[in-house]
Amino acid sequence: MIARVQQGLKDDGVVVSVSQLCRWFEVPRRTVYYRPTKSAPKVQEALATPIKALIEEEPSFGYRTVAGLLDMNKNTVQRIFQLKGWQVSGQLAIDRASRPCHRWRPSPMSAGPRTCAECGVAAIAGCRWHW
Repeated sequence: MIARVQQGLKDDGVVVSVSQLCRWFEVPRRTVYYRPTKSAPKVQEALATPIKALIEEEPSFGYRTVAGLLDMNKNTVQRIFQLKGWQVSGQLAIDRASRPCHRWRPSPMSAGPRTCAECGVAAIAGCRWHW
């Protein structure tokens, strides 16, 4: 931003230093000269290839299952899932998406456990919709 302002002023015939512009806009000079050094995350294809093969073979497997079967760190597998944009497309995901979510209501006694508004199951025990 400061460089564009400086160039615009120079085009108009006014020469102003970066230091002066930073003082006017109350911006530290360090901010103007800063260049980020962190590179974009990279995926090692040696790790991604077996993961992709396993997902194509069994699309319902999540990152934990894939990590267990391939004897890899689950955090690494999850990170590869995120960077590649892979999602589980199993029956469980379809079931959850197609069914309405239960609404929890407090029990008649305020100190008691919450119950599901539709089936009456206590929140502690859970119902078939929430596990």
